[in-house]
Amino acid sequence: MSRRTDAQVAVITPTQLDPQRRPYLLDLYRSLDAQSVPWEWVLAPNGPDADPEALPPIIAEDPRVRIRPRAKPGAAPARNLALNDVSAPFTCFVDDDDSLPAESLAVRYHRALETGLDWIAGRSADLKSDGRLETWVCPTPVGRHEPGEVWTYWPSPASKPPLGHAMLLTRTEVARACGGHGGLWKGEDYVYVMAVTGRSAGELLPDITYHYRDHAHQMTEGASYRDADELGARTFAWLQGKADRDLRQRERNAGDQQCGRMLAGRA
Repeated sequence: MSRRTDAQVAVITPTQLDPQRRPYLLDLYRSLDAQSVPWEWVLAPNGPDADPEALPPIIAEDPRVRIRPRAKPGAAPARNLALNDVSAPFTCFVDDDDSLPAESLAVRYHRALETGLDWIAGRSADLKSDGRLETWVCPTPVGRHEPGEVWTYWPSPASKPPLGHAMLLTRTEVARACGGHGGLWKGEDYVYVMAVTGRSAGELLPDITYHYRDHAHQMTEGASYRDADELGARTFAWLQGKADRDLRQRERNAGDQQCGRMLAGRA
């Protein structure tokens, strides 16, 4: 099938094609199919057991889907390399066991066009096994946020990060310029959030635009997930956000001093 070229939003999803999670991947596809904004889906099977032949034909044969397998495991490199295939002006990341509510892409995309901002986020809600939704009221408040401001809602690495990476719809050039998801093997999403929000202005909307599926096979729910490496990833991202903010303040101060010297020279 021919590739579509009218996509306005790229969706990137790394997946190990775990048999226990494949039904969720099909649910994600159905939620994408219901979106009103033209999209492209870069699906990135990664790891030695992620056989693209295991994908349901309805996904594999959709011209909006590009499958980019990678024999080596790792969600961060899979996400970053998938950016190479993006042609749409905006990009978002969705995990293979989650889904998007109706108009998730549209509400963020149209707001980005209206405001000219580099990123627009929506709220995330936990999708329980019984179908209930519980909205995560993240530390970052609804509204516009200048570069580096989101970091101020993250008091320490021990606390929960101020935004989730899947909440963001980001201008593709910004996603690329900020270096993607770094090279960490866990917690790489914290790096992405700090890079995007640290270097560009954006807005958090009150709309729920992401359904985070709560289930027993989540990697983040494993007993060993929140270990020293995960805390190290949080610390790395927290220090990154702080450094971005400090450097920006130093640049502003230097600009003010230069302006002051110019005005004094004219006096």
